[in-house]
Amino acid sequence: MPKQKRQLNKKIMTAKSSSSPHHHIQRGTGAVMRIVMFACIPGIALQTFFFGYGILIQVLLAMATAVIAEATILELRKKPVEHALKDCSALVAGLLLAICLPPLAPWWIVVIGTCFAVVIVKQLYGGLGYNLFNPAMAAYVMLLISFPVQMTSWLPPAVLAEQTIGLKDTVYIILTGYTSNGYNLDQLRVAADGLTMATPLDHVKTALTQNLTVEEAINSEIFRGSSGIGWSLVALGYLIGGLALLKLKIINWHIPLSMIMGAVLCASLLYLIDNSIYPGPWFHIVNGSLIVGAFFIATDPVSASTTNNGRLIFGFAIGMWTIIIRTFGNYPDAIAFSVILMNMAVPLIDYYTRPRTYGHKVKAKSISKE
Repeated sequence: MPKQKRQLNKKIMTAKSSSSPHHHIQRGTGAVMRIVMFACIPGIALQTFFFGYGILIQVLLAMATAVIAEATILELRKKPVEHALKDCSALVAGLLLAICLPPLAPWWIVVIGTCFAVVIVKQLYGGLGYNLFNPAMAAYVMLLISFPVQMTSWLPPAVLAEQTIGLKDTVYIILTGYTSNGYNLDQLRVAADGLTMATPLDHVKTALTQNLTVEEAINSEIFRGSSGIGWSLVALGYLIGGLALLKLKIINWHIPLSMIMGAVLCASLLYLIDNSIYPGPWFHIVNGSLIVGAFFIATDPVSASTTNNGRLIFGFAIGMWTIIIRTFGNYPDAIAFSVILMNMAVPLIDYYTRPRTYGHKVKAKSISKE
């Protein structure tokens, strides 16, 4: 017994506590982050197919910037660089930001956004496990407010584009603003019918301000039914990756399911009120970044709620806020704003949903009897 007691005490003394993310399965943080990056591959592949090579260049540029920015700030903070870089959290932050940006956004947009995500949102709060906000979404909001023109310059799908560009011209326009033939981004955004292209969410929102109905808005060439060309398949690609994360127990089901249900419920209520000006729930699911947000962004283990009941509330609220901001706000795709809003509410959610400690009720009863 004394020997066993000494061994137990030794284990207790040598045990180390750490900040989130925590996982019950024996995987290190680096392994988890690498799996998340691999899960993004189907969605990125489909984005590349429909919208060109720009997404690949943005991803590579963001990930390289993330590593350099994290190494630099860690060196300035006198923190171990190699260990922090091996957790791959900076790479994931850069990747998630890059897949949300327009494919031909200027290179400096990617660099500024990634540096803001890693240096300001993550490292200045103490590093992985201490940041209050999702780094990628905080950076996206900063870029959208600061550089609205560059952040809303989406290309038409390749099948509708008047001018198609290859890898060489994609690199040219990201670095210089012009292709090797002298085309600028505004010229590349023109579809074959001569109209400047916007995302499906942008298109419908603009059409509604011109007193058109939703049905009239989706008669545009960029739509097939209620989903924009390419966008529904991109959402499917990220859904496949998200389901793989669930299967591997990298994320829990609570946030993705509750977030989608919150969006569906809110969109359905508005659709029942007036379907001429409010799109149905399917439109919101397949257009924009709702699926990416549900499986890859809102599930961030650091900035999301940490209790099961709290995750349900957290995800449901993000889904509802997304539809509300899309419908009544100035920004067609509202995932980033919704996530940031609910990140601020996480301490309150966790406080009221944390499990009671074992013996709590018994102790309360004994006190009342005395």
